[in-house]
Amino acid sequence: MAGKLYQLMSRMNLARNRSSSSSASAVDVPRGHFAVYVGESRKRFVIPTAYLKQPAFVLLLKRVEDEFGFDHRCGGLTIPCTEGDFTSIVYGMSSGDH
Repeated sequence: MAGKLYQLMSRMNLARNRSSSSSASAVDVPRGHFAVYVGESRKRFVIPTAYLKQPAFVLLLKRVEDEFGFDHRCGGLTIPCTEGDFTSIVYGMSSGDH
């Protein structure tokens, strides 16, 4: 799993570097964070890369990979769950409930 996440993060970084149109949105992602798009409306969340070490977040990514794969042609990592579910998972990690 770690190897696939590393490849995904590398591809996201390469795509960001190649596209001048996405460089404006890349500016608002601080070092040590990455952007994901959640739900049908593709709401953008910027989250710490440290979450990649959290079992709940890794499990979520594994489920997304198993069901949908990581080959997203529309750019960015898309997590197809509700914004409420995603917020609950992220809030649990940030409050120490993991």
